[in-house]
Amino acid sequence: MGGFFGVASKHDCVSDIFYGTDYHSHLGTMRGGLAVHDGTRIKRFIHNITNAQFRSKFDPDLSQMAGNLGIGIISDFEDQPLLIGSHLGHYGIVTVGRINNSAELIQEAFRSKSAHFAEMGGSEINPTELTASLISQERSFVRGIQHAQNRINGSCSMLLMTDEGIFAARDKFGRTPVVLGRKKGAYAVTMETCAFPNLDYQIDRYLGPGEIVHITPDGCQVVKKPGKTMKICAFLWVYFGFPASSYEGINVEACRYRNGELMAMDDAVEVDIVGGIPDSGTGHAIGYSNQAGIARGRPFVKYTPTWPRSFMPQNQSVRDLVAKMKLIPIKELIYGKRLLFCDDSIVRGTQLRDTIRRLYDAGAKEIHIRPACPPLVFGCKFLNFSRSRSILDLATRRAIKEIEGKDDKHLEQYSDPDSAQYRRMVETIRKNLNLTTLKFQRLDKLIQAIGLPKDKICTYCWDCQGDCMQ
Repeated sequence: MGGFFGVASKHDCVSDIFYGTDYHSHLGTMRGGLAVHDGTRIKRFIHNITNAQFRSKFDPDLSQMAGNLGIGIISDFEDQPLLIGSHLGHYGIVTVGRINNSAELIQEAFRSKSAHFAEMGGSEINPTELTASLISQERSFVRGIQHAQNRINGSCSMLLMTDEGIFAARDKFGRTPVVLGRKKGAYAVTMETCAFPNLDYQIDRYLGPGEIVHITPDGCQVVKKPGKTMKICAFLWVYFGFPASSYEGINVEACRYRNGELMAMDDAVEVDIVGGIPDSGTGHAIGYSNQAGIARGRPFVKYTPTWPRSFMPQNQSVRDLVAKMKLIPIKELIYGKRLLFCDDSIVRGTQLRDTIRRLYDAGAKEIHIRPACPPLVFGCKFLNFSRSRSILDLATRRAIKEIEGKDDKHLEQYSDPDSAQYRRMVETIRKNLNLTTLKFQRLDKLIQAIGLPKDKICTYCWDCQGDCMQ
């Protein structure tokens, strides 16, 4: 998914940019970048962080950076920040999101006979460069950012740093969060509010969908008011978000506790221990354990010093290896026990299958899985939640194909937790994973745990709702 951080300060901002960007590293992507404006020029550094911590890669660069304006990025796959020269002036830009109509936009640019793009590996065009080309088609930065927001099918939140300050823009339907913070002599903008407390920033406010603001060391000015339609991604609270972060004023960890409590209230299974699949399943498990009155334990512990998040590598076999190596079973808490685990979700199911096998190998008597969200029936098309090559990467679609002979039949019924098709799909997944029981959280209960109206939340991957006309 990725995340960014920006600062406009009356003093040197390098330390804030460095640590503020680092607080987005949990998003588990592969590139990191920093850019600082020293009043004369922008200095930029980009590093591959696939197998290294952000801080270890950028720490040597800090002595070469100085300035009171800065932006930083943890990126999915593309190099950022980009430095752009255009008729609007020289600027640095970072983006987070997904462009579904990139081929169309690129061909339109080519037809102008004056555009060109640098290709990344696999002949892909850097989506941030494509966004910059859209911005440069207008007569001002504000009009250009708005033009990009309107033309992009998908989502795109961005920071754009000029000589005068930083433009911060939330994507048109607010699928990703953008939050303003302030302290004496400085303003900051972040996607994860967990970046603020230890840098002494206080949350000022949450940008609305499509809103654009201009921040300088002296203040923040709204240059485009927010739209009325918001579809923030529910997966922020289920999985992506760091426990200390809040979106729309709703804390991630508190939401996960509520979600686990609601799962337990609708469950009657008898088990010995409740555990969470580290890390994002832990909060849901705490809520479940507290409500159910069942002891919580850690039959698995996560080894984090050298093993990155398992969804980072593009190769499935490497992802599976990372998932295996980072989770270490504790046989003394597993042998002869009836275990219930809360997990954030079941996407592919391949790593979970290996985890279940290892639990049985360690002597587990029963294994019950409680995913904290409904089955993922539709692939996300708004954020880079997964760069899967095929819809059949989803465990649900493989189960549907096993039942129907095709993976796209009766999808509405398979998304309905009260239907016979849904129950058959879940039973198929349970058997394929070799579980004692499998019970997914209902969507209405997840929405209740989050606490926002459903029409403000994107639930596309569960019920195909949340799409908006571009």
